[in-house]
Amino acid sequence: MNARPVIGLTLDAEEAGGWSKLPWYAIRQNYLSAVAEAGGLPVALPHLPELAESYLDGLDGLVVTGGAFDVDPALYGSADRHPTVTLKGMRTEFELAILRGALARDLPVLGICGGEQLLAVALGGTLIQHIPDTVPDALPHEQPEPRTIPGHSVSVVPGTLLSRVVGGAATLAVNSSHHQAVETAGTGAVVSGTAPDGVIEAIEHPGYRFCLGVQWHPEYAVDPHDPDIFTAFVAAARRRVSEREMAPRDAVEA
Repeated sequence: MNARPVIGLTLDAEEAGGWSKLPWYAIRQNYLSAVAEAGGLPVALPHLPELAESYLDGLDGLVVTGGAFDVDPALYGSADRHPTVTLKGMRTEFELAILRGALARDLPVLGICGGEQLLAVALGGTLIQHIPDTVPDALPHEQPEPRTIPGHSVSVVPGTLLSRVVGGAATLAVNSSHHQAVETAGTGAVVSGTAPDGVIEAIEHPGYRFCLGVQWHPEYAVDPHDPDIFTAFVAAARRRVSEREMAPRDAVEA
């Protein structure tokens, strides 16, 4: 099959001011180009929670992107909120709705940076609200270097989906742009990558066809294996399309 699987990517959102006098959406081009180069057809998803299921009807895979904001601690059962936590309520509401819907349909899911954190929460996990206050001798996860170069390494857990995707590589060089991190991965989820200071950098759930979250930004292709993540994700979406096309019509309609 030559058709490109349709991959939805979540947008960032800003209030009026700066680039526009009206509220606006945004996404970096490299998110979209990374999906296209891997063989997918990228489409952007506005924050309309009531349309999440309708979006999912037309998608073959979902990428939850990152951004300069945080998941509401109340969503993972925390009564306290660290002073550094910044919220974007409508974005989180939409992303959580479409992410949960994608998991329910077993669509391939890739969470990137904040998307990995939201994936953990959707799976019943919890987050560290501010790494410098929680992790002793933590690395500078808000790296001072440009995002186009590595900030630290990640150790890949053997036998995991991530390990298979990156060809068994033991370590990856990653960029780092976060002050929060996954604390617990969620019910049935496993940790598949950690930083040298022990901070969780990748999670996955083996109960789904492709369910992976990474704390870094592979769309920058800082490590030679970063494009492999998108290639494997899009391949999983393509297999899902093939399975649906080969299924009996009554099974598809059911």
